[in-house]
Amino acid sequence: MGAGWTAAEIPKLNGRTAIVTGANSGLGLVTARELARHGASVIMACRDLVKGQAALVRIQADVPGAELQLEELDLGRQSSIADFAERFAADERDGLDLLINNAGVMAPPRRQTADGFELQLGTNHLGHFALTGRLIAHMDGRPDARVVTLSSNAHKMGRLNFADIQSERHYMRWSAYGQSKLANLMFALELDRRLRAGGSKIKSLAAHPGYAATNLQTAAAPALDRLLMRATNLLIAQSAELGALPTLYAACAPEAESGSYIGPDGPGEFRGHPHISKPSRAARDADGARRLWALSEELTGVEFSLPAATGAP
Repeated sequence: MGAGWTAAEIPKLNGRTAIVTGANSGLGLVTARELARHGASVIMACRDLVKGQAALVRIQADVPGAELQLEELDLGRQSSIADFAERFAADERDGLDLLINNAGVMAPPRRQTADGFELQLGTNHLGHFALTGRLIAHMDGRPDARVVTLSSNAHKMGRLNFADIQSERHYMRWSAYGQSKLANLMFALELDRRLRAGGSKIKSLAAHPGYAATNLQTAAAPALDRLLMRATNLLIAQSAELGALPTLYAACAPEAESGSYIGPDGPGEFRGHPHISKPSRAARDADGARRLWALSEELTGVEFSLPAATGAP
């Protein structure tokens, strides 16, 4: 990886179809815009269609002729995920080349999704697990197809509490967030292992943005947290444009390898240009990842149609 990789190095993406969750703002909007700028047909999968439409218009203003499609997707509602996947399957597309699992929530007071899951685990991990499982068959046979799942530096403080995975007995906002981001990374790495074991050419990569100034910090947090994070955004955060670079590198760089985890190259990986990051020891726990996978299938009712993987349950 060359130093200082930027979006200008994204190759031509004409003929490739991409789905970006949470494309209405922040990292998702930048990711969708840059994929479209380089020729991809981008499906903007958004929970709020009003905000999604405003983002679509904004991208079209920046990238005249951008090939964009806005679709409703609520990752906190399994029925919405199923409906989205059915609409994609019914569309007359050749297949899916890029799935960017970007959307998420961070550190709200305890809430539940429509299906009764703790909001952060349910949206950040279980929603994207189910979405990937319902779409991955459309990626089979597509040249250089990739699933990119966003994690966070916060995965390092995460621990999977299988005895209370929904934080029903004890809820701490930041611990639950760390658990959900650890789950994202473990899922991406386990998906890579299963794809490789089955001989699939589909790639699974993970990325994290460092500390990027987006609305994620202020969308759901309590008032005091929002004030503090606005201040830190001004003092130490990088822009969403820079924060999206690890995702774009993972999705587009020809040299990016399946199973990689991409983050910023600056001190503490808070900011900078893309480089290979090292997952925490917990994230590399293959036994824990298999257990999480089985639990995720049980909770969502979604089983992946993958090539038979030796040793996989």
